[in-house]
Amino acid sequence: MAQPLNPTHPLQDNSPTAGRTSSVLLFAGAVIGGLAVTGALALWFHYGTQMFFEMIRAGFAACF
Repeated sequence: MAQPLNPTHPLQDNSPTAGRTSSVLLFAGAVIGGLAVTGALALWFHYGTQMFFEMIRAGFAACF
């Protein structure tokens, strides 16, 4: 059976950008989520509740 490799010295990233990747991805996800919610609210206020739900229902019907 194969044994896991255990290096004598674990790899460490000491570069200046070591911890920035996860925070940048988190920030980008929050921005995209915020834009999606803002867009949904804008459509809701522009077209009204009835039309908003009709568009969502039509979208789901087109997908499935």
